[in-house]
Amino acid sequence: MNFPDKIIWITGASSGIGKSLAIALSKHQTKLILSSRNEKELISVKNACENPENVKILPLDLENYKSLAAKVEEALTLFGGVDILFNNGGISQRSFAKDSSIEVDKRIMDVNYLGTVALSKALLPHFIEKNNGHFVVITSIVGKIGTPLRSSYAASKHALHGFFDSLRAEVYQNNIKVTLACPGFVQTNISINALTGNGTAQNKMDSATKNGLTPETFAKKLLKAVRQEKQEVYIGGFKEKLAVYVKRFFPKLLSKIIRKLAVT
Repeated sequence: MNFPDKIIWITGASSGIGKSLAIALSKHQTKLILSSRNEKELISVKNACENPENVKILPLDLENYKSLAAKVEEALTLFGGVDILFNNGGISQRSFAKDSSIEVDKRIMDVNYLGTVALSKALLPHFIEKNNGHFVVITSIVGKIGTPLRSSYAASKHALHGFFDSLRAEVYQNNIKVTLACPGFVQTNISINALTGNGTAQNKMDSATKNGLTPETFAKKLLKAVRQEKQEVYIGGFKEKLAVYVKRFFPKLLSKIIRKLAVT
């Protein structure tokens, strides 16, 4: 896959990974649709892109997943179609299961899982009609392994793997690709905005997040994987990626390690 002349839609594009993806992709003569809840920040990202005249803003709220079919209809009018959807929007968690209200669990699933699935399903007929398309789904290393303080977040990311692995098999004959990207720690606002047990934001940066990859480095590695049409890719530090393989081959060992982690 080559990016020039592609029409690319990015959710969660107002900051962090989404912002870095937008700026990087704007250097490839792409046409971009940028979405998040924060229209002001989307405009700022647009202005930071090369050729901002090729960037359109489409605010949306993934939590309001019943509204997303209309957003897809609007998106398809902006440049006449969509070639790649980067499902990047989402929200994290920093609370023990015993301390988390069911409303927090529901909100995380509504945003991370149902919002992403609803948007993708609404766009799917367009991909099928043109017999081409690519879903890129930003999940997490926690979509492969569960850690303390992230029970519902991990569940939402595991769910995305189940849905999109199934979807990949269903739409193979339609020349539709699916790439599941699993970040480790990346220097974004994800821990600042993460929900605590009562639904309020944590409002502080985790040390592990602060010391993670830069969003620019992550975006560069992800775009390489998308260009190669990889089905699944792990992008993070050595220990984070190693944990995925330890889980696969030595699950009891990983469980022991996870119990002793000072997770933030």
